[in-house]
Amino acid sequence: MFKNNSKFYITTPIYYANAEPHIGSAYTTVAADCLARFNRLIGKEVFFLTGTDEHGIKIEAKAKEFNKKPQEFVDEIAAKFQFAWDELNISYNNFIRTTNPKHIKTVQAALVKMRSKGDIYKGEYKGLYCRGCEQFKNEKDLVDGLCPDHKVAPEFTSEESYIFRASRYAKIILEKIKKDELKIRPQERRNEIISFYEKEGLIDVSFSRKKVKWGIALPWDESHTTYVWADAFLNYLTGLGWQGPEDKMPYFWPPTLQLMSKDILRVHATIWPAMLLSLDLPLPKELFIHGFFLVDGQKMSKSLGNVILPFDLIKRYGVDASRYLLMGAAVFGRDGDVSWKKLDEKYNAYLANGLGNLVARSTALTQKMLKQNLNLNKDAELKESFLEAWTFYINSLENLKIDVAISIINQQISILDNYIAKHKPWELVKIADEKVGKIMYNVLESLRHLSFMVWPFMPETTNKILHILGLDCQKECSLNFNKLKEWGRLNENTKINKEGPLFPRIEEK
Repeated sequence: MFKNNSKFYITTPIYYANAEPHIGSAYTTVAADCLARFNRLIGKEVFFLTGTDEHGIKIEAKAKEFNKKPQEFVDEIAAKFQFAWDELNISYNNFIRTTNPKHIKTVQAALVKMRSKGDIYKGEYKGLYCRGCEQFKNEKDLVDGLCPDHKVAPEFTSEESYIFRASRYAKIILEKIKKDELKIRPQERRNEIISFYEKEGLIDVSFSRKKVKWGIALPWDESHTTYVWADAFLNYLTGLGWQGPEDKMPYFWPPTLQLMSKDILRVHATIWPAMLLSLDLPLPKELFIHGFFLVDGQKMSKSLGNVILPFDLIKRYGVDASRYLLMGAAVFGRDGDVSWKKLDEKYNAYLANGLGNLVARSTALTQKMLKQNLNLNKDAELKESFLEAWTFYINSLENLKIDVAISIINQQISILDNYIAKHKPWELVKIADEKVGKIMYNVLESLRHLSFMVWPFMPETTNKILHILGLDCQKECSLNFNKLKEWGRLNENTKINKEGPLFPRIEEK
């Protein structure tokens, strides 16, 4: 749990700039954004880093395919990622690109330091290399001789290389993982990495390629370019403004949380911490690994025509609903199965007929009540329900149970629906019964609390609900968190404003 640390530094992987963003990269980025927003809400200093990984043989080849120079090609792809994240309302503090001259200079300085310690040496590297992963593979990693992720046979490569002495740090890293000094979650991923260290061990890694031109030249031998992963990993430091080994450690270092999908866990749990130890820098506090998205049980594939893009989601559901649906699509840390049918069903059940309908009917009932000269009257009947919900909600997000936090929100919506059905305020309004003032106060004050619970997931929806309740979002969000979640902050004389439907119901696709 993070509550004893006022700083929160969260990263996504930097996405490989050989194709536009898809639902998988959107999932990681929205999850990071929700966690960043939550930690800002509870009063922490937050730095949220994302970006693009722009070097390597795959990009060189892809640019050639489009008759473009590599830099021109990655400029276009990086712009697509930035546009997609802006469309999804991602509140990153920095978007790092590995073709940035400052990043390149710092990578070279870091490599010089590692070499000066005897951790980089010249040799010959032999092995099976998968271009898709930009990684060397062991025979044990292959399925029927193919890379399990890219379904191609790795090429046997033997070439002169500068090699990183990763094996020097294997024992230290394993000990830190076992002691949870480098926490890896979920537990099965931690077990997987411990098993890898104990059964296969950490070997030295090729850190340069002589045949790849699109990369960062080694400062002591420009006939070699830096291994793309070594270049990419250092973004987590350069994205904070770090200028190399002679620079002081960045204010937000080390990362509180690094999010990633399971296909890049091994390199993050081996090469990355070994590099940091070589640079005499602290390791990240935690790596959290989420699963893949399947569509109706099948992996997304352009050839199958089942790829879901972020813009497709936004076009159909809007920005906030897309974020909410993504975060509720799977148990965070496991694979998820999505389809347009499932997404439509969840949208209508939890948003159109759930939160949206609750806000609309509550507003309509309150306006009818006020027209009858019946006023809101402060009451605390639902206070304990929300105090308990806040405890579970905070605990869920501090422990990265994003889907559980969403289920708590849905549960509170259901409680409010049942509360309204039980007390029948529409009947009390008809007979001008003053008891309706207390009932509707409980409902509206509950909506104020719900608006902040949904804020990490649906910030614009929070703004709309607060506007309906006659509150200013910027002012309310700037409050101390403990003050914000106190019961009874809604003024009895608040002005209720009209707003269009939050989530118009849609027909199934």
